[in-house]
This record gives sequence, C-alpha cells and structure tokens, in this order.
Amino acid sequence: MTAAIDLLKAIRTGRLQEVKTLLDAGTPVEIEDGRGDPGLPLGVACFMGHVDIVRELVGRGAKVNTADNAQITSPLSMAVRGRRTEVIKALIEMGAEVPKGMATGLTNQEMLIARWRGRHYEASTGKPEQTDDEHPVFEEIEMVRCYGTDTSVLDADLIRAARDMDKK
Repeated sequence: MTAAIDLLKAIRTGRLQEVKTLLDAGTPVEIEDGRGDPGLPLGVACFMGHVDIVRELVGRGAKVNTADNAQITSPLSMAVRGRRTEVIKALIEMGAEVPKGMATGLTNQEMLIARWRGRHYEASTGKPEQTDDEHPVFEEIEMVRCYGTDTSVLDADLIRAARDMDKK
C-alpha cells in the first residue's frame, strides 16, 4: 500500500517524473477511493490541475469516463470542482462524455474545439493520428507580410470544422 500512497503524494505535488517511475515499478494506475470506486489517482490529478499527469495516467489505462460522469468523484466532476479548465479540455479531448446540463466552465466554442481535437489528434500525445499507409497533408501558405493578418479567419475555419463534425 505504500507505493499507492507514494503515487498519490507524487500526483498531489505535481511530480510527473516520480509518477512515471512509480507506474513503471508496477504501482496500479487504478486505486480505489474510500467508497471502493476505482480512479482515485486520476481524480486527484484532475482536481489539482496537473494536465501532464492526467494525460500520463490515461495513457497508462486510467478510465476517463465513469458509469455516470455527473457523479461527484468522476474525473470530469473533479476537474469541474477544482475549476481546472485546461484539465476539462484535455478530458474532453480524451473522450470524456459531458452530461447534459453540466456546467464545465467552458464556452460552447471551447467545447467544440476540444471535441474536434479529440477526434483528430491522439489523446495522450496531442499529435495527429496516422496509419502506416497515411501521410500527413500540409497546406502551403505563402505570406509576403504578416502585418495586419486576420487570424480570426483561421479560428472560424476550426469552429466550422468542429460544428460539421458534431452534425455527423
């Protein structure tokens, strides 16, 4: 049980390297809380706001979703209670299902973008998903000058793509 306690201490204090070392040594990623529900390490990381540790735990098998994500001990609820918007975005990118009516602290636009990223990027690394037979497509943009460039057009394209994704 001491390894589990050490893992929780490392998570609470935000020491990613120590978390990795403990998990490499065989400490389980799913530890039960006081009520017997698994997912205590991920819940603590979400509440404390350690996005890098959240991604590490999920990458090693921690479950993003519970039977009811509105449950007070679910990873999403813990992040909402801690007011950790970056963690909430990361959880949504990694597939967390947001219950209807849950106030996440994110705007509709932020929710759309997080869902879009989750579908188009690998959750743990943030890199575009690729298969062996697929090569990345890059768009060439030739710019003579940057002064006065309206980046809201790029934002609008991302939002439009996210909305189109939601319609499908």
